[in-house]
Amino acid sequence: MPKHMQNAMENLQRKVLFLCALVEGNLQRAVESVEKRDGQLAARVIAADNEVDRVEVDIEEECLKMLALYQPVAADLRFIVAVIKLNSDLERIGDQAVDIAEQSSYLAEREPIAVPAGIHAMGDKAAWMVKSVLDALVERDAELARRVCAADDELDALKRDMLLRIEEAIAKNPDNLDLYFHLLTVPRKLERIGDHATNIAEDVIYMVEGSIVRHLPCDENQPG
Repeated sequence: MPKHMQNAMENLQRKVLFLCALVEGNLQRAVESVEKRDGQLAARVIAADNEVDRVEVDIEEECLKMLALYQPVAADLRFIVAVIKLNSDLERIGDQAVDIAEQSSYLAEREPIAVPAGIHAMGDKAAWMVKSVLDALVERDAELARRVCAADDELDALKRDMLLRIEEAIAKNPDNLDLYFHLLTVPRKLERIGDHATNIAEDVIYMVEGSIVRHLPCDENQPG
């Protein structure tokens, strides 16, 4: 690989890592703001989304420039194509974190309600998926990417449990229906974050192996 192209690829990877760190941090703060009824922390998440959007646009422009200038092939081409696709998913994860923070801001200004303990487990699982898919990208680790895909079923199960817990709380406290309605948004957004992390994992598998595994069940996403 020519030196100038290698430098460009390394720079692109650094930008992707920076975006991942931004998004992962915002996700963790958004969930924490719900648990702690911390409106100021939620406001930080919302304000930081401008930086996420800026970096996402910068990465897309960098990818398009590299495709035009260097005309990469094989693994290098797959890497750039994967980055273009996962870049969009990372930005959407950032948007979901903002949505969670907005619900948190609303709840923080109202009377306290009990937040089911399962929301912490959901937040941890979603954050693990985002962090692990980043590690899979950096290490070109298709097996770790497959574990992220498999974890999406676990996150879905946690969401179902959370929704049930919130529905039970509504039945016991119907006067707080409006507050619990806003809280219902949180597990749904975390589940969507898991979907986006799974999309990225599938892009990593494509990048490493050149195989498209989207739409296949996890137990079929094995190299043959």
